[in-house]
Amino acid sequence: MKKLGLIHTSATLVPVFKELCDEFLPEVKVFNIVDDSLIKDVIEQGKLTPQVSRRVVDYVGSAEEAGADQILVTCSSIGAAVETAASITGVPVLRVDQPMADLAIKTGTKIGVVATLPTTLEPTSDLVKRRAKVLNKNIGLTSKLCEGAFEALMGGDPESHDKKVADALKELSAEVDVILLAQASMARVVDTLEEEDKRIPIIASPPEAIKHLASL
Repeated sequence: MKKLGLIHTSATLVPVFKELCDEFLPEVKVFNIVDDSLIKDVIEQGKLTPQVSRRVVDYVGSAEEAGADQILVTCSSIGAAVETAASITGVPVLRVDQPMADLAIKTGTKIGVVATLPTTLEPTSDLVKRRAKVLNKNIGLTSKLCEGAFEALMGGDPESHDKKVADALKELSAEVDVILLAQASMARVVDTLEEEDKRIPIIASPPEAIKHLASL
């Protein structure tokens, strides 16, 4: 891989992935495509629509035309559209949460998924179930939505967001073997937890996706 195209639905993820790429893919040229209207439309409609899916496919095509040898789409909420794009694109296309899901399935049988948006919770949970079948493993899945956390974050109250996420992680850690964070924006909360509240693995998608690409 000489050139990696990253497609984001939030500009806040650009520096997150730059740091990871600098660490794990130092020889790879990286470029970014950002359109936050994609996730805004998904949230507004409450689901991934055909119109948004078409735009995702178009962005993946643009990344291929820009010379990408590999394409990574960094938003879990549009995962189904990413899979559609992958089926019609001449270079490999990866949805950001697949390596995370695979790692969780290999780690334990009782898997928890935490999200602050229902539009992200459902596609990530669905992916885990499908990947478990591919990997031929029986799992139990517990999905948890942090009610009001996303609204708090968007409303300029990150402290409330972080507390709601932290409370959900603590509660779920008593029930499962491993926890997946359905959104990259939740990862920083893990660093604020006490060690006793991190007794099981809590996995975020960005580092696992980049480490997966580095292993290819």
